[in-house]
Amino acid sequence: MPEGDTVWRTARHLHRALADEPLVRSDLRVPRLATVDLTGRRVIEVVPRGKHLLTRVEGGLTLHSHLGMDGAWRIYAPGERWHGGPQHQIRAVLANAAHTAVGYRLPALDLLRTADESSVVGHLGPDLLAPDWSRDDQEEAVRRLLGDPVRTVGEAVLDQRNLAGVGNVYKSELCFMLRLSPWLPVAELPSAERLVALARKLLDVNKARTTRVTTADPRIDHQLWVYGRAGRSCRRCGTPIRVADQGPAGQERPTYWCPHCQTGPGPAPTTN
Repeated sequence: MPEGDTVWRTARHLHRALADEPLVRSDLRVPRLATVDLTGRRVIEVVPRGKHLLTRVEGGLTLHSHLGMDGAWRIYAPGERWHGGPQHQIRAVLANAAHTAVGYRLPALDLLRTADESSVVGHLGPDLLAPDWSRDDQEEAVRRLLGDPVRTVGEAVLDQRNLAGVGNVYKSELCFMLRLSPWLPVAELPSAERLVALARKLLDVNKARTTRVTTADPRIDHQLWVYGRAGRSCRRCGTPIRVADQGPAGQERPTYWCPHCQTGPGPAPTTN
């Protein structure tokens, strides 16, 4: 699933391609928006909010999209062949004279008044990549994280209602870097403030990169500490990295961790 840094980068590319120009084509391929035509309206800006994208256009309207597990926006020059997936996966097309933006496999696509954006993003916690991030945002994110003391750290940091932008990769990497078991109850966090600060730092340093790096080593196969490395040696201690599902039934996500570096509770034993 795209994480906050990927969504930030997507918003930047869309903004550069579409902003300040009128649309010459508008094709929204979801039933409830099939008759909507934004042609002639100028795109004002495209902004990220956590894992959500808000494309604001003239007339006080916002096209809201979410990338979900494998959605993507691709940008093409006039006459360039579209190659983001088969035609039936296209959910939106927005074009001006110089660029065409095509949204593939978008699980959420809504058109609403810009004044009503809170109806789709108002539930989110503080946005870790907000340009105006403040001490108040930090404190609010900490307050929300600690709001359910018995919840595991791994589940709490993934909950976008607590802090917006962290996905499964950063969940595993954060817990490893802070030497926390992902199954540690939130109440036992040594420092929720440190967790939030590190999450923001990791997202910020990676937002303009095409390859995500948490180890400070950008070489291929050296970029991450634990994510995707099940069975391979821990970069710190050599212990084999483990992986297990975490989360409520039906919403489980794979969690990677080092059982030596990240002491504490582990996943519940599986039963056959």
